[in-house]
Amino acid sequence: MQKTTVSLKPADVEKKWIVIDAQDAVVGRLASFIAMRLRGKHRPDYTPHVDCGDHVVVVNAEKVRFTGKKMTDKDYFRHTGHPGGIKHTTPQRVLNGRFPERVLEKAVERMLPKESPLARQQMTHLRIFAGPEHAHAAQSPEPVAFAELNAKNVRSA
Repeated sequence: MQKTTVSLKPADVEKKWIVIDAQDAVVGRLASFIAMRLRGKHRPDYTPHVDCGDHVVVVNAEKVRFTGKKMTDKDYFRHTGHPGGIKHTTPQRVLNGRFPERVLEKAVERMLPKESPLARQQMTHLRIFAGPEHAHAAQSPEPVAFAELNAKNVRSA
């Protein structure tokens, strides 16, 4: 009997909705878990060239934590496109700013494949909310207890 590897087709994919509470979660561990779920690598029928991941809703993104001194010592760089236009900021300034969910969004984005249409499509399935409320109750997402998966996933303040 010959064994074959079955490749998923986009029409055969069934996407689930999950919701994760990010309160006191360590950013890197949470981002890698979310990236794995967005890509679909948790599935036994994972296919690299097909978007087979889940829809992920994250609440309480403004309450994420960093380990060590990363909150003040880590730098996020961007460039304006003009000569000498490099800008930098810290996670603490972003979390206390207008869009605190961008810390987690950028962490997940940087864990997906670079510069690919598939990664951009998978990022559209991520919804991050700064507060405890989300607008996707109609999809009835199942809660994932991220803090209980490993004791290191949550850092006490």
